Amino acid sequence: MTVLALAAMMLLGCKQNTDNMTTLKLTQEWDKKFPKSELVNHSKVTFHNRYGIELAADMYVPRSFADAQDDNTRRLPAIAVSGPFGAVKEQSSGLYAQHMAELGFLTIAFDPSFTGESGGEPRRMASPDINTEDFCAAVDFLSTCDLVDPERVGIIGICGFGGMAINAAAIDPRIKVTVAATMYDMSRVAREGYFGSTDNEEARHAQRVAWSSQRTEDYKSGTYKRAGGVIDPLPDDAPWFVKDYHAYYKCPRGYHERSGNSTDGWNVTGTISFLNQPLLDMAGEIRNTVLIVHGEKAHSRYFGEGAFAKLKGDNKELYIIPGASHIDLYDDEAGVIPYEKMAYFFNEYMK
Repeated sequence: MTVLALAAMMLLGCKQNTDNMTTLKLTQEWDKKFPKSELVNHSKVTFHNRYGIELAADMYVPRSFADAQDDNTRRLPAIAVSGPFGAVKEQSSGLYAQHMAELGFLTIAFDPSFTGESGGEPRRMASPDINTEDFCAAVDFLSTCDLVDPERVGIIGICGFGGMAINAAAIDPRIKVTVAATMYDMSRVAREGYFGSTDNEEARHAQRVAWSSQRTEDYKSGTYKRAGGVIDPLPDDAPWFVKDYHAYYKCPRGYHERSGNSTDGWNVTGTISFLNQPLLDMAGEIRNTVLIVHGEKAHSRYFGEGAFAKLKGDNKELYIIPGASHIDLYDDEAGVIPYEKMAYFFNEYMK
């Protein structure tokens, strides 16, 4: 089967579900921050969440799958990937998705609502509910794809979308395995600041006052003020983890024009709802498998440890990578992303 024929088959096999929806403008050229693999076939797909927002994704299918198409009963295990928070699918999530496809999974890396090539207005908003729903919508898409075994579907959330992935697993038992890589708990950092630095009522009240004042100004102006992406240029006293973010998002290693972290960031009020909506409250009731992966030296490691403390059962694991930082799990520069470890979990617990 030719590559073009397989690509057409892939699109026919996975229902796009875009009737009566806005047609997204999807970039067709390869504009990822990682090289294209010769071991997988790539195509663009779209699907929608239950709020009617159309989401854009890159689909990766093992090229070896074409060799078995004479057996039309064969179905692949599938994984949906998203994150980091403020990134796009051309960065870390696409890299993860392509690698997992090389290991035998049908994968999609998607842009969350309001970001990247996905729909949703106004742009650069975030929501613990809608972004959790984005993962569940990805499972809708994969579960109804003729190429996928609906009983073997999992998700990977990176950075801030690690918390969203765990939240999705808590509400959607179709998700057989969840991997949270170098995760943030976005609700916790909104409430407490980094390392608990603003974990008091006065600090939270000051934040509420600032956000509400900005809402008034935005309404007057008819636009949403942007908060700015990763700070650039770096001040001399920037924390080391901010320097790491700069080295990824603001430099050729990870810069992408559609990434808010690389450019002008979220709307100032774009993350306001995280202050009131704790993401991980129901994590203790997840019955399916969860793997939390963190670097030993990651500033965010305490988020993963806090999330793991909420989990129950013997099918959960916290996997710490010696010497690795938060950003080391964004790309392959340090060569520490445990793809084989993740593949083992997906294969073992999707049986």
